[in-house]
Amino acid sequence: MRGKKTLFAVVAALMFAAVPVTSQASPSKNISIQKPKAQKWQCVPFARLNSDISLRGDAWRWWKAAEGLYERGPLPQVGSVMVFKQHGKMKRGHVAVVTTVIDERKILIDHANWDRGRNKGKVNTHVAVIDVSDENDWSQVRVWYDPVKDLGSKSYPIYGFIYSPSEDGVEITMATDAELPMKGERLEADPTLALDSVKDGDLAVGESATETP
Repeated sequence: MRGKKTLFAVVAALMFAAVPVTSQASPSKNISIQKPKAQKWQCVPFARLNSDISLRGDAWRWWKAAEGLYERGPLPQVGSVMVFKQHGKMKRGHVAVVTTVIDERKILIDHANWDRGRNKGKVNTHVAVIDVSDENDWSQVRVWYDPVKDLGSKSYPIYGFIYSPSEDGVEITMATDAELPMKGERLEADPTLALDSVKDGDLAVGESATETP
């Protein structure tokens, strides 16, 4: 009888040892930290925020909307807003802020929502633009496309430039890089040098069958 009790005690002890002990501490969890998504910007609110031009509506409508409110003209000035016409898939046109005038056919702009795909809504700064119009009247332009590190293959018609209402028409307090709503990717090389490398043959109006802007 004592032998049976001893055997029972041994079996019970083994069974108790096999049962996992529940910890009083909270069970560990795999915590997934969600990174905040970069804000997506349309060209219109970006241009309005980073210029002295306060207009609303689709980008291409800015040209008509500026009549009687702001001076307009065919030549770029620092602080002016360049207004693109509706063209191809760009049904709402486009607007961009002129930040540098390099020469009579080359400027730099800041703008938003020019890229495509996952970069749609991104802000790009110090973007090179060249005038490719036959009469050098800035009626047709080509725009630097950062994903290919080159000027886009397509040319775009524009209405012209809406000028800042500042006293001298040129001086304007531009947003610094730190103040931009979303700092854009800069060109790897000096954009001025990139424009200096443009050949005469590139200063020609032309359409491309590719999807490169």
